[in-house]
Amino acid sequence: MNTNTAAAPVWSHASLFRIATVAIAVAMGIYHIWAIVFGSSEALLFRGTHVLFAVTLVLLLHSTFTRREGSAPALIDYVILAVSIAPIIYLLWNQKYIDERTPFGIDPLSTWDIIMAAIMIVVVLEATRRVIGLALPITAIVFLIYGFYVFWKEPTRILDQLYMGTEGIFGIPISVSATYVLIFVLFGAFMERTGTGQLFMDFAMSLTGHTAGGPGKVAVVSSSLFGTISGSAVANVMVDGPISIPLMKRTGFAPHFAAGVEATASTGGQIMPPIMGAAAFLIAQNLQVSYGQVIIWALLPAILYYVACFCAVHFEAKRHGIMGVPRSELPRLTVVMAERGHLFIPILVILIVMYSGFSAPLAALAGTAACFPVAALRKSTRVNCTLENVIEAFYDGARNALGVALACACAGIVIGVITQTNLGIIFTQYVTNLSKDTLLLALVFTMVAAIVLGMGMPTTPAYIILTALLIPAVIKLGVIEQAAHMFAFYFAVLSAITPPVALAVFAAAGIAKADLWKSGWAAVKVGAAGFIVPFMFVYEPALLMIHDSWLWIIYRFALAVLGIALLAGGLHGYFLSRASLWQRALLIGGGLMLVAPYVWTDIAGFAICAFVLSVQWIEKKKIIAAAKN
Repeated sequence: MNTNTAAAPVWSHASLFRIATVAIAVAMGIYHIWAIVFGSSEALLFRGTHVLFAVTLVLLLHSTFTRREGSAPALIDYVILAVSIAPIIYLLWNQKYIDERTPFGIDPLSTWDIIMAAIMIVVVLEATRRVIGLALPITAIVFLIYGFYVFWKEPTRILDQLYMGTEGIFGIPISVSATYVLIFVLFGAFMERTGTGQLFMDFAMSLTGHTAGGPGKVAVVSSSLFGTISGSAVANVMVDGPISIPLMKRTGFAPHFAAGVEATASTGGQIMPPIMGAAAFLIAQNLQVSYGQVIIWALLPAILYYVACFCAVHFEAKRHGIMGVPRSELPRLTVVMAERGHLFIPILVILIVMYSGFSAPLAALAGTAACFPVAALRKSTRVNCTLENVIEAFYDGARNALGVALACACAGIVIGVITQTNLGIIFTQYVTNLSKDTLLLALVFTMVAAIVLGMGMPTTPAYIILTALLIPAVIKLGVIEQAAHMFAFYFAVLSAITPPVALAVFAAAGIAKADLWKSGWAAVKVGAAGFIVPFMFVYEPALLMIHDSWLWIIYRFALAVLGIALLAGGLHGYFLSRASLWQRALLIGGGLMLVAPYVWTDIAGFAICAFVLSVQWIEKKKIIAAAKN
């Protein structure tokens, strides 16, 4: 949103509305910065204030059925806003009463408690619908119906659970949004406003643009970099796609394949350290570990995911003879680093502060504070260092955090019902019985559930629901906690490229002017080897760097890289040279053998790999000799 009010009279309704929304967004950022520096207040007060800011901005900025997006609200909108924030203010005002009461029948809810609880639930559902769509609110309504059905003789138990404390709407998910997500999203907004997006694109172009299928590899590299600060697959597509997709099409890639590459590469940003999607902070909270520890677990799987994407682009380009962009048309790495390389410094600041023993929010704040001073170090980026840009960064950060905040609040409804009705225990027993104590079946059920949930909602609430329903079943079958949580997180992320509802693919296909179904299946094919990665680290935790021996970790990682490359080669019909059908089958089989964590599969995989590569090497030599003659 443009905060420049020159186009309208200073005191018009529209201009005052713009000023007010920007002021609220800036206040939201400053409040959370203050909480990081001086310590947050009591849990309910801190979380409630976070929801108050989020609900206010959503109701002001997002259109209703009668108001166009971006237009100033009518009187009725202000009335709705006043009614909507009343339950939060009521809660904050009566905090002492809420802290001292004994819930669930001992101290029954008053009439006003019941009214405010009902309004709060409706407000969260509607605000969530406005910002991320219908899927999550409908899911929450289904769980509410189940909860009221279980407690039909005492329905106030559900209202008590969801509203009067920190076990429902104001539970752990919203705590993570308030404590971690807001400041990291704000950091991403500050990075974007200082020109880091252009740095990532130029950096990737200078590294890989000249190689076979260069623009596709540029999309992979730049999206992995930008994804670490955006945390959103769709946002990543919309930033990188307008540059990378036309380049891919120009060099010979089919439009649907270009869309698939961009969507797959952009989606992986949420699993790419050092700054991942919001659900990664929930993993840290759920497992009671530092965010730095989650980064360590996520590093090797993220690399494997991008190895799969990179190999898919390379082999597809080789098979079709697609060359890179001439070096004369590409930026030079030395020039890129001289002009914009300093913009990497805020990311380094975050890592240094975090691994010096300070909290992740404080590290993110240090990185945020460094953004504009660092941009001022070079003339090429100093132009971005303006007060207006700082205000816009605060505004962008607050607005970008709204989806996560409301998703967490709405997911809190689901978690509250699951907790109160013991549905998690029931579901765990059901999945365990259905899978007949077979781990692989339980993992497949979890994968399918994650993909289905992720089709209609963001990664964060999908992961939250999986945490309550399916992860306990997987852990019960012998999977270590870290791997179980990472497995659910990984597939909740990958749902963004899985048809029929694949939001990242929809965005990329729109830019590429490509068929949605073809683009969706191209994305699945590009990321297919990556779909194997979560199963790999479940059966071999060394890929999460959970092992006593670094030699074993390196060995398993090296085999996984080779296996992923063979899988990609088999799927795309090329390795050292164009692969025949039987060679493709052997490449896929050998790749699967190498990623399995057993000695006999390693030996079989190596044998298959050696045989196919020998055949292809001989064939390639014959082709080269024939070409010379």
